[in-house]
Amino acid sequence: MQILTRTIQQTILSELRPGKVIVIVGARRIGKTVLLNQILEQIDEVPLLIHGEDFTIQKMLQNRSTANYMNFLDGKRLLVIDEAQKIPEVGKILKLMVDTIADLRVIITGSSAFDLAHYTGEPLTGRKVTFQLFPLSEKELSQIENQIEKPDNMRHRLVYGNYPELLHLQDNDFRVRYLRDMLQSYLLKDILAFENIRNSDKIFDLLRLLAFQVGGGVSQSELGRQLGMSKETVDKYLDLLSKVFIIHRVGGFSRNLRKEIAKSSKWYFYDNGIRNTLISNNNPIELRNDTEQLWENYIISERIKAQHYNNMLVNNFFWRTYDKQEIDWIEERGGKLYAYEMKWSAKRRTKVPAAWAKHYPDASFQVIHQDNYLDWLDFRI
Repeated sequence: MQILTRTIQQTILSELRPGKVIVIVGARRIGKTVLLNQILEQIDEVPLLIHGEDFTIQKMLQNRSTANYMNFLDGKRLLVIDEAQKIPEVGKILKLMVDTIADLRVIITGSSAFDLAHYTGEPLTGRKVTFQLFPLSEKELSQIENQIEKPDNMRHRLVYGNYPELLHLQDNDFRVRYLRDMLQSYLLKDILAFENIRNSDKIFDLLRLLAFQVGGGVSQSELGRQLGMSKETVDKYLDLLSKVFIIHRVGGFSRNLRKEIAKSSKWYFYDNGIRNTLISNNNPIELRNDTEQLWENYIISERIKAQHYNNMLVNNFFWRTYDKQEIDWIEERGGKLYAYEMKWSAKRRTKVPAAWAKHYPDASFQVIHQDNYLDWLDFRI
């Protein structure tokens, strides 16, 4: 079985110190537990490893006293909790632990940003370091593929995505079945449990609409009209879908120029396989008419991974004007603007839009395609 070293592993190890709680969040089946085990293999210390869903553990932690927690730890100074959000008031429990028990180091994982923010938020202010784990990145996958293999493998990932389990599935029918089951049984499990939301059909309908509109501006009001829901309900669902790491939002860039559109949003999927499963299209690249959408979604998701894993301080936008000039991706970092257009083919000539060049003459502009995307992701195999 192929188990890859995740990019953030060494960073987590360097941040693991007494008085701090390491928080690892990410979608279900993304590899958090595997990462946890890899980290523990690098630590010369016996941990207390518990699972948040264990009712016995939950009951033992209810008595919030230092004496109880000292007895619970039984001399161990490394506490690891998988699915920590299942433990009621886990933030207050961990705050008392790290504040009163000397030399205690803590690692916790959770499958929902909402859950962990809800249960650990304020009590752990200043005491936690949060890491987001994504589907496998191009850089991580370079551990098992060379420069010759990568182009074909990347084309395959445009369709099936980057979830770790797919590395062990050799048949495309198995991959489709796995993605469908994961979407229905795992990724939406958190959100459907939130506030007793039971109308999964509406959630899926909303995701399908977003899947067809990847790379295009989206109006919440229009989505609501198409789905027969209020704008407020659409906003709520989009927020929840973001917090369970299925989609992420990009806003419009504007310096208040009259022609710039700043109020609309773009929504991208963290994983192409999930997007394609939603629209029931797992055809190869050669048989598709949405290759540009697949490329834009994929390479932007890869850029998001690179930004997080490299701890980049950056604001991300898209840019569009009312007369339909547009740029796919704008980064604001270090006081400068960087503009990027995503094109599947390196042969397509793309010029910087005139309005952008006029109003932002100091900004750089680059087309990201199959031949240069690895450089843009800051690595070469």
